Amino acid sequence: MVGLSASPEEYTDKGFTPERLSASLRSLSERYHMPMDTSIRPRMSATLPACQAVVATRLNRPELERPLLRRLRIRHFAGDLLDEQSTIEAAGEDVGIGPAELSEWMSDPATKEALEEDLHLARHPTPEAVALEHKLAAWSEGWRYTCPSYELLRPSDGARVSVPGFQPLESYEVGIANLLPTAERRGDPTGVAEVLAWAGEPLATAEVATLCKIELEQAREELGRVAEETHLGFDGLWELPAHTAPTP
Repeated sequence: MVGLSASPEEYTDKGFTPERLSASLRSLSERYHMPMDTSIRPRMSATLPACQAVVATRLNRPELERPLLRRLRIRHFAGDLLDEQSTIEAAGEDVGIGPAELSEWMSDPATKEALEEDLHLARHPTPEAVALEHKLAAWSEGWRYTCPSYELLRPSDGARVSVPGFQPLESYEVGIANLLPTAERRGDPTGVAEVLAWAGEPLATAEVATLCKIELEQAREELGRVAEETHLGFDGLWELPAHTAPTP
């Protein structure tokens, strides 16, 4: 977790207002075709509380860490404020974590310690990542990772690949292939329904199109035949009806 802001004022003091956020979301959604509500938020929101919830879940229910992060992202893109306790609790309930349980995890001193370690690591990228400094962001003491960034580690011998900043899909494939050359690659999907069943969670049209290697328009047409859409921004998120979901 990078922990970009501990308070809304950290954004507004730098001139990043809800109006600028709206314009940024519109630009991102147009560029990457991801569904985002671009309406003007009532205020800026801090990111640290959501980061704390993710770290707390990592320590207590690691299998739910990524699902929780995904739900927090979706709720943020839908217009919810990340520092509102109601947003965090709702995201937790989305993945099966009760509000009281999540609150207890977040208040644990071990969570604070782990979060501080995350913030430190995010602000001290590897030498390999610094070699691509145009993919990093500057801060008062040097460089920090931008999102998304990956450090891929092979525990057996400590071999590592750093993939800083937003990269083409092929960059991640090269990194994984270098660390796991004997891994068996999953076959290409036979259709959009297989992708949704494999994911086990709602996906954007662009995500399905990327995995199926088809155009957005074709993906929407095929998804419309087999899946249900929850509208969000200019597009939406798709999932299979419960009674028709095939086995991944």
